[in-house]
Amino acid sequence: MAKTNKTPGVYIEEKNAFPGSVAAVETAVPVFIGYTQKAELNGRSLTGKAFRISSLTEYLQYFGSGYLHRFSFKKNAGSSAPAPIVNFSADMLEQPAEIFYLYNCIRLFFSNGGGNCYIFSLGSCEGNGNTKPVINKNDLVKLDVFAKLEKEPEPTLIVLPDFVNERTECYSLYQDVLKHCGKMQSRFGIFDVIPAVNETTTDACLVFRTAIGNDSLNYGAAYYPWLNTNIVQDYEISFLNLDIATEDLKIILTENNVTAVIDAWNAAKKAVVIPITETIEDARLRIKRENNSLHQSLMAASPTYVQIMTEIKNRLNLLPPAAAMAGIYTMVDNARGVWKAPANISLSNVISPAVNLTHDDQENMNIDASSGKSINAIRPFIGKGTLVWGARTLDGNSQEWRYINVRRTITMIEQSLKLACRAYVFEPNVSNTWVTMKSMINNFLINLWQQGALAGAKPEEAFNVQIGLGTTMTQNDILDGYLRISIMLALVRPAEFIVITVQQRQQQS
Repeated sequence: MAKTNKTPGVYIEEKNAFPGSVAAVETAVPVFIGYTQKAELNGRSLTGKAFRISSLTEYLQYFGSGYLHRFSFKKNAGSSAPAPIVNFSADMLEQPAEIFYLYNCIRLFFSNGGGNCYIFSLGSCEGNGNTKPVINKNDLVKLDVFAKLEKEPEPTLIVLPDFVNERTECYSLYQDVLKHCGKMQSRFGIFDVIPAVNETTTDACLVFRTAIGNDSLNYGAAYYPWLNTNIVQDYEISFLNLDIATEDLKIILTENNVTAVIDAWNAAKKAVVIPITETIEDARLRIKRENNSLHQSLMAASPTYVQIMTEIKNRLNLLPPAAAMAGIYTMVDNARGVWKAPANISLSNVISPAVNLTHDDQENMNIDASSGKSINAIRPFIGKGTLVWGARTLDGNSQEWRYINVRRTITMIEQSLKLACRAYVFEPNVSNTWVTMKSMINNFLINLWQQGALAGAKPEEAFNVQIGLGTTMTQNDILDGYLRISIMLALVRPAEFIVITVQQRQQQS
């Protein structure tokens, strides 16, 4: 109610001349769900919480570094002792029971343009005492991950790097992610297609399409194949990555001077006098120096050892692509806008795709008539490196939601308008409110059109906003408390297929 003036004088009344404004929400803030070395902030546990970071330095500070994966050697039939290696081959090494990918995937994310993100730690990947750590879908249930994420408004992308060890369980989780994204209407899942050993691309894609389900497919995208990266460096690999005693190394490594190297190291280790005042940190540094000394000596003495270390490094550098794509989404959104398709972009710190896909290989991946579920390819191109060569959601046969940038642009517009319109909840449902809201939305959409998010030579060709009695509302709507706004948008779509027609004609002179 206006103030009633009772005393003679001059009074100032200020009126708002401009409508409210709509601020575009963040579009590329991923949440990574997985296992970390630690999860602690000033003595307070971060396990089971979505915690925001903005750099790899912060990740290292709060969540530690990577897990020490230990590889073992295959034994001869009927023998428990390792056999000497004459000619080393990759199949002599056995994988650890579990591979924890989160740390290296986070590094791949930041190297490809990633920025602000959330880490949801499911617990320590170090295990407890003699108990080996286990990756388990039930950890997400126990920690109520998706219910907790519903209370976090900022994350817009979901990545699950650690669950790719077991694809049946992983694909089941992907279904849960899609349902969560469909419920929230503000998130998008980035998924990995997980191949089995010696499985063809066609079979790997078929298993994925069968297992992913059919719910909320437009809220996710899948990528294939995995990536050979250079994230893990030589200095990060040592003999500690071998699940074997140093005495057994003498048997495995057949070079003449290996025994002398190990014996000299053991003797030097025994001769070290440990001071009474040595702290835990001092002890860690001492052990690190000792281990590095043996590793460097073995690298110089044994070509076989060099081959083993190289194979371990290559295996740890084979990473699922989803985290790299989260970085690409962030980089493209910041440089061009969410309306630009995240494709035809080169990947950083990637040597090559694990599978060299051809034009013909990609045909069935990109368009599948029976399932309609598209899988985006990552392919090598001579002189250009490794490029993302697909821009489709899982709902690849849909005219509306076929493209990732269309789905994510609509999500950005919806969430931005949702937040801006909260200021008008319980305002009078009359023409003054309608005009103000329409002006606010028009201004926001004009700005997007000027940036290139909407197609059209002029604003009226790019969008249309309708609001009002007899237009979007009936009298009963107003009596029931509804204020309805109708918005039509012409979204830009990527030129996925460029067709050049060449035809001969008669000579003219």
